[in-house]
Amino acid sequence: MKSKQRKNLFRVVLLAGTAISLFFVPWILVKAWILPLPDSVQAQVDEAISHGFDGMIVYVDQAGKPPEFYTGGWKDRDARIPAEPDSLFKIASISKLYVAVSIAKLVKAECLSLDNTVADYFPELVGKLPYAEQITVRMLVQHRSGIPNFTSNPAFWQNEQENGKHALDFALSMPTSFAPGEGYEYSNTNYLLLRQLIKNIVGYDHFQFIKEEILIPLKLTNTFGSIQDVDLDDVMSGYYVGIPDDFKENENGMLATAEDVGRFIRALNDGSVFDEGEQAIYSSIYVYEHGGLVPGYQSLAEYHKDIDTVVVQFINTTDFEGYEWNLSEITINRIVKILKQRQ
Repeated sequence: MKSKQRKNLFRVVLLAGTAISLFFVPWILVKAWILPLPDSVQAQVDEAISHGFDGMIVYVDQAGKPPEFYTGGWKDRDARIPAEPDSLFKIASISKLYVAVSIAKLVKAECLSLDNTVADYFPELVGKLPYAEQITVRMLVQHRSGIPNFTSNPAFWQNEQENGKHALDFALSMPTSFAPGEGYEYSNTNYLLLRQLIKNIVGYDHFQFIKEEILIPLKLTNTFGSIQDVDLDDVMSGYYVGIPDDFKENENGMLATAEDVGRFIRALNDGSVFDEGEQAIYSSIYVYEHGGLVPGYQSLAEYHKDIDTVVVQFINTTDFEGYEWNLSEITINRIVKILKQRQ
């Protein structure tokens, strides 16, 4: 992407949440909500593509049945390559689940304590990060630290790829959101610190720890830590409404197939990702499903206990207003309704 285009895009991103987006609901969302429910998941995927998504992958794992895969639209819009169920996808904040599991494992192994503070593990931040002596690891995991989200700093998006290399600086330049433990604010900075904490504790990269403790035991061979670790031809393209570029080459952290994410979500919820004593720790600190969003890529990974079913939805279209995210939530909710009806 040209530098000027990138700057213009992320200036527009900052307009999300304005009065217009708060009070104006586009007809496409209303239409997607009120349309009669299709009789199959594939029909719902096709309907979602007709609403304007470039491409979709849906993975369904119902207990006692073989996994199901559904696709629609494009893997690569320009090359006219249809969506493929085994494409790699940037899972963004779904990766927080893997990090939280890693923290639970290290706590059980008595390598770290949830009640120790940022000052204990990052003494270099004392005097730089307000409340460093009071913010605990538990607060980081639960987004109750009050440390601002570096992606909420407008300056970060002026050159997101370069600024991501020193993202903490963008958080430290912002005012504290609240005193530790006194509120909740989803903050990517919390997990930036947790990933570094894992590296500091084990002595090597946090993703290598995830690979050793989670991926290899679960035989998840299609999950990777970086765009640098994969063949770009295996990655689903990512698109941003109003921008012609493909965001595939950007570095945005972990990638995985829908099946690998689905199998991880199943293991997370049935407890098989944990060794003895780890699940109780995890349950006290974090959630069992998640979504992910980076430019060009949005994902949802859910477990529905009432039908014992995992649903993973990948969509390679995002926008600055958040309408595409709202549409994706409507879509997965309708997919779940279809699955419940066919029980």
